[in-house]
Amino acid sequence: MKELETPPLTDIDRAAIERFIEQVWSEYGLAENTLASYRSDLVGFARWLAGQGSSLGAASRELLYRYLAARSAAKYTARSNARLLSTLRRYYKLMKRIGAVADDPTLLLDAPKLPRALPKALSEAEVEALIRAPDTDTPLGLRDRAMLELLYATGLRVSELVGLRADQVNLRQGVLRVTGKGGKDRLVPLGEEAQHWLERYVAQARPVLLRGRVVDAIFVTVRADGMTRQMFWVMVKKHGLVAGIASPRISPHVLRHSFATHLLNHGADLRALQLLLGHSSLSTTQIYTYVAREGLKRLHAQHHPRG
Repeated sequence: MKELETPPLTDIDRAAIERFIEQVWSEYGLAENTLASYRSDLVGFARWLAGQGSSLGAASRELLYRYLAARSAAKYTARSNARLLSTLRRYYKLMKRIGAVADDPTLLLDAPKLPRALPKALSEAEVEALIRAPDTDTPLGLRDRAMLELLYATGLRVSELVGLRADQVNLRQGVLRVTGKGGKDRLVPLGEEAQHWLERYVAQARPVLLRGRVVDAIFVTVRADGMTRQMFWVMVKKHGLVAGIASPRISPHVLRHSFATHLLNHGADLRALQLLLGHSSLSTTQIYTYVAREGLKRLHAQHHPRG
């Protein structure tokens, strides 16, 4: 994928984009990551339009077709273009509603067809090796073990894990109160193993890392700051190497997929899994039934005498 050559963003389009961002934030309370994604997509399109002598307010369907074609030629994926089109649909629908544009160039435009992408999951043995990789005789190792145990036991999103605050953890009852996408709260059980390691981390390692500072985040760094998604990603890769798991197959989100797949393999109810994962739609959760089914097929082919 290569960057498209584009001129600077015009002041008019910059103001229009910020107006849109403020509007969707005030109406829907979207997360910062979602707003940043919208802004990035709109800035890229607006800059390309400027190079064509146009703007967001004057964009036509023909120009949008040409932009998508230019992105495809620059090796942007169908999934990336589908996300862009989703952003533009939302932008023009809102801007037309408030009278900021006369026409919506995304009308009657079909999204790129996307192949069904099955979530990648580790085997139970691989997860066990990954979780056991940190050296729990050190404060950082104890923190890492607690984070890996917690992620696998709860299926939290990485942003939910690193953003977890002390007031969201109830160790006495063994539950977390998690704020997920759209600001929706859900209760997630810890499980005995994750609770054990989280209690050890809170009692033994966290005070050492904080060095007397007061921080809301449960998981902190050697600088007594809250963990970031990027730092956790690096940590998972590091322990994946120790566990002997190839780098392309390991990421924080893979543990969430593994949590869901292994629960289904052991007979979990799909609607209960939906609640644990914080999915707003059951159809999103159903993708894991395909992963579990494929895993059973492989087991049958490998171990059955007539497989």
